[in-house]
Amino acid sequence: MLLMVAGFAAMDTGVRLLAGVFPVLLMLWLRYAFQALVMALWLLLMPGASFEVAHPRSQVLRGTLLLVTSAMIFFGLQHMPVPELTSINMLAPLLVTLLAAWLLRERVSRLRWLLVCGGLLGALIVIRPGSGVFGLAVLFPLAGAFTYAAFQVLTSRMSALDNPYTTHFWTGLVGMLIVTPLLLWNAPAMLDAAQAATHAQWLILTAVATLGTGGHLMLILALGMAPTATLMPFIYTQIPIATATSWLVFGQLPDAVAWVGMTVIMACGATAAWLNLRARPAVVVPRDAAAAD
Repeated sequence: MLLMVAGFAAMDTGVRLLAGVFPVLLMLWLRYAFQALVMALWLLLMPGASFEVAHPRSQVLRGTLLLVTSAMIFFGLQHMPVPELTSINMLAPLLVTLLAAWLLRERVSRLRWLLVCGGLLGALIVIRPGSGVFGLAVLFPLAGAFTYAAFQVLTSRMSALDNPYTTHFWTGLVGMLIVTPLLLWNAPAMLDAAQAATHAQWLILTAVATLGTGGHLMLILALGMAPTATLMPFIYTQIPIATATSWLVFGQLPDAVAWVGMTVIMACGATAAWLNLRARPAVVVPRDAAAAD
């Protein structure tokens, strides 16, 4: 799990580093095409593995929601520091509570409502006026948190009948197929950006795709070793790791007030994630369903 969050934090830092170099569409396409290719080879080499899934429509919808989440993160990173964006995106487990109460008519305890309010308060502290991140760009990670929360709710309502490695392949394939027409539509701009980029920038972009795919593989391996409810709170270590990588690359750190907001989000979100999973012991979550990037 720690390797997963470290990989995602490094990936987001790489995306931030490439802001203005590569169009977001090109970065998204390479990230999901790489995943589809790697997992296709993985399945071909795995004895007894199959590309078939029990719920193809749900796989397509789930893959679309995850692609939109990634797009919101990638677009947000063009304008926001990595730590602040990561902390806002980590509101997803709290938003699952809201969506479950609204869409699924689930009863929500007073403690969960308090955690939701606490997490939203933490987000307001992070994006307060004068913080340097207050503006329309904040809508990107907020939208990404909502789409990822919807992704989690959809996943929790499905039976885990598919091989997690097959699901990981479908996630990459759906993302690649959706982005490809948009990429071709803007082919001249994509080619110009590709030709203008340096070898070092291409190396960073390749690392972004590798870290995204590898992060999900680390998650699959982790969930094969320990219960989901035990592991999920560790996702929130991505916030301090993202802060460290951002400081190493950009020399920037959040201010003291932002740290307060980020700590509140981590505490409320980790508790909510644990409560959400503990309340559904009979549901087996597909093993690529826990991480957004």
